Amino acid sequence: MELYVEMLKKMLEADKVEVVFPNLTLSPRDMLDSVSYCALNQIRVILRDDALSDPECFRQIEAIVNVLEQLGSDCGNRHRLG
Repeated sequence: MELYVEMLKKMLEADKVEVVFPNLTLSPRDMLDSVSYCALNQIRVILRDDALSDPECFRQIEAIVNVLEQLGSDCGNRHRLG
């Protein structure tokens, strides 16, 4: 749930959210439990694991980090800009 809160916080800070779904039958919780959200959260857990080391995958990992940071996620100490 932490990733969801970070993403919403970033969108709300930028005043970019205005959502109306008059016929929506899914609750926000149902949407959060979606496969996409679960995958993003698993990627985030991997990125925040300070025990991992894999120099050959640096560019791919950084690409994932950039996407998550654009969504407002904090990816941990190893991925902070100076």
